[in-house]
Amino acid sequence: MRKSKSKAAQMHVPKRNRQPFEQIVELIDAFCDAHLNENYKELCEHMASAVCRTHLPLDRSSPAAWAGGIVHAIGWVNFLHDPKQSPHMTSAQLAEGFGVSKGTMAAKSKIIRDKFDLMPLDPDWCLPELLIDNPLVWMFDVDGLIMDIRMAPREVQEEAYEMGLIPFIPADKQELESESGPEIKIIEFPSSKSKASKPKSPQKPEDNVPNLFDGLEG
Repeated sequence: MRKSKSKAAQMHVPKRNRQPFEQIVELIDAFCDAHLNENYKELCEHMASAVCRTHLPLDRSSPAAWAGGIVHAIGWVNFLHDPKQSPHMTSAQLAEGFGVSKGTMAAKSKIIRDKFDLMPLDPDWCLPELLIDNPLVWMFDVDGLIMDIRMAPREVQEEAYEMGLIPFIPADKQELESESGPEIKIIEFPSSKSKASKPKSPQKPEDNVPNLFDGLEG
């Protein structure tokens, strides 16, 4: 099942980058199977596809360097370093797992974060389990007022969902969890709809501001 998803992603990769894509995804999948989880694997596969659709110089570094940089970038978005999260890993452990230096991995991660304008808890690259508590997913500017759509009536949530502005209907998740416990799966984002753009926070961290992996790069 996982292999078919990788093949589907490969269809959107230019022919010139399909071999690097396959090599990178193979390394990502092996690492995520051993140390992370399916949600990390899926996000990293999507990022590998996105990276391979750019004009980044993939041939100037090893597939392991790019694979490590991709996982590091996705981990940076999702606080992978935080021991309160499960799973969690340091950047030293990530680099060791891919057999590359921390400096090489961090350099590739920065290239990717800059290329895709990533930020912590970026809604486009956030783990499903973090979505419900991610304020960047649910805050909207409505006639000049900031509104948390989780507090809105269900019909407003449904309209936002149909427009592709939110990944699921919060009211449904709350109802299902109260009935069946927190392990119930949420409604997946409709694949037939393209995600509408949503302005990102103006407080995007600058490169000279301490980041999530500070203290782990040295």
